[in-house]
Amino acid sequence: MPNDALFAEALTHFPGGVSSPVRAFKSVGGHPKFFKKAWGAWFEDEDDTRYLDLCMSWGPLIHGHANKEILAIVAETMREGLTFGAPSRRELALARRIKEMVPYIEKMRFVSSGTEAVMSALRAARGFTKRDLILKFDGCYHGHSDSLLVKAGSGLATFGEPTSAGVPKAFADLTLVLSLDDPEALEATFAKHGSDLAAAIIEPIPANNGLLLQDRSFLQRLRELCTKYGTVLIFDEVISGFRVAPGGAAELFGITPDMVTFGKIIGGGMPVGLYGGRKDIMGMVSPDGPVYQAGTLSGNPVAMAAGLATLQRLTPGVYRDLEAKSERWAKTFEKIPGLHAPRIASLIWPLFQPEVKRADRVESGAIAQFSRLHKLMLEEEVYLAPSGYEVAFLSTAHGDAEFTHFERAVEKIAAQW
Repeated sequence: MPNDALFAEALTHFPGGVSSPVRAFKSVGGHPKFFKKAWGAWFEDEDDTRYLDLCMSWGPLIHGHANKEILAIVAETMREGLTFGAPSRRELALARRIKEMVPYIEKMRFVSSGTEAVMSALRAARGFTKRDLILKFDGCYHGHSDSLLVKAGSGLATFGEPTSAGVPKAFADLTLVLSLDDPEALEATFAKHGSDLAAAIIEPIPANNGLLLQDRSFLQRLRELCTKYGTVLIFDEVISGFRVAPGGAAELFGITPDMVTFGKIIGGGMPVGLYGGRKDIMGMVSPDGPVYQAGTLSGNPVAMAAGLATLQRLTPGVYRDLEAKSERWAKTFEKIPGLHAPRIASLIWPLFQPEVKRADRVESGAIAQFSRLHKLMLEEEVYLAPSGYEVAFLSTAHGDAEFTHFERAVEKIAAQW
């Protein structure tokens, strides 16, 4: 069945015809593509059109689609069972590997999504500190739990306002929202509210509202203030974890949070999440402590096997190759007039304005130009995430042939831009 016919039917089943909002192509125009198979850095839609994938399922596929070695391990695991609802040895194997790569994690808990990981980490922080307020930063996305679907109010160090219908104002009243890259506001907020803050949560590499790369000094000062006031510092590394370094942004910047949340890569393409950190904080989690959190599919063997197979293949050489690859692809992106391509490790943001560090500095005109780029890239069989606020991801499967395809597409678009 053609893409358009599938989308027409999907509209009768799902809100907007999709199972997650940004897939609907409302930001870029047109109808979403329905994909039937994928391999390496490529996938094919139901119209039999092949696309070079620069979205990579929003980040987890660091070894590409349908990696044969990972698929073989997953298939072997599936023969033993899809889920037990009980402990398995595979949880321990993945936990050991994660601790090798992220040594500051003393205890952890597997869950089934990044949203669930963040929600649970905040609950543990509140239980540990016996405080209610949390601090987040505008331009960082932490999933769709009620306390975090909040935007900044008016004025400095404000309580938040719900960004979604269905979120009670009472939830937003417990969430403070600050701009990124604003040291003065950070200092003022902790001076006023520090003793009441259970947690400060931040994407150390904000990559959900564009790639809003922060100065290390801002993150370091946040660390110092959290320590001073007894506030739990949570790094949300659902995207940056294992993407930018073995130990994520914490290793890259040399800053250790009290807790961390992971997702994406640690499932190797399967649904998974994790929260963890200091053992005294994690000791609050049931059954050891009074903070309740549970999940029937948490630690399911298939996700554990896929995640372990993925992390075992992340060698120093892989990170070196991805860094070199990213630099080359970003420079090629910038052949398009007016396009800048800020990047870190294997993340690249095609942006039609100079690099920015705050969400409120992203220009609407830049997002409009991305919509045009997205359409032209699709015509050249290159698939970007369908939003100008999303980053592109490279994988170990993006090789010379893929670069040649991409370079030709860019040169053709640049000529007509």
